[in-house]
Amino acid sequence: MSQATKRKHVVKEVLGDFVTPTENQQIVKVIGSRGNNLHETVTALGETFLVSMPTKFRKNIWIKRGDYVIVDPIEEGEKVKAEISFILYKDHIDYLQKQQLWPEGFKEEVPSQDKTNKRQDKDEEKDEGADVSDSEDDESDLFVNTNRCNYQYSESEEEEDSEAEDEDKEERTENGS
Repeated sequence: MSQATKRKHVVKEVLGDFVTPTENQQIVKVIGSRGNNLHETVTALGETFLVSMPTKFRKNIWIKRGDYVIVDPIEEGEKVKAEISFILYKDHIDYLQKQQLWPEGFKEEVPSQDKTNKRQDKDEEKDEGADVSDSEDDESDLFVNTNRCNYQYSESEEEEDSEAEDEDKEERTENGS
């Protein structure tokens, strides 16, 4: 199987399937990367340990600090005590909360994320209400490069006045006056 085909299947599996943890699996939060596909995680009870990224996810799926994952325990591991079996995204978390499978220790953290999302949604609704006709010009969903300076371009009144005078001059020349 080619690398592109493998990536396509792995991404489809991660984004499409809604998985519930089995008896021996648990949901943990990633708190940092330790290199060599090892990630430091914390359980809902506060226990911290390392987990490994399986080869099928390497260079295909990325996780960052604050993401939630489902892990399978490794009995023989001393430092590395589990292996990632599934990466949870927002839709997966919502599904697990509806199924009452979300750990109690993580419940107070998720609403804070929802509050910021709701604030952003309210701001977007206000923008949409004001600019219904300008929906094509709305660039709020575009990627913003934080490594570049943001410049605000606006036309000054002087430029508008000079443009109006230029148009008047053009009309005069066309009319022959």
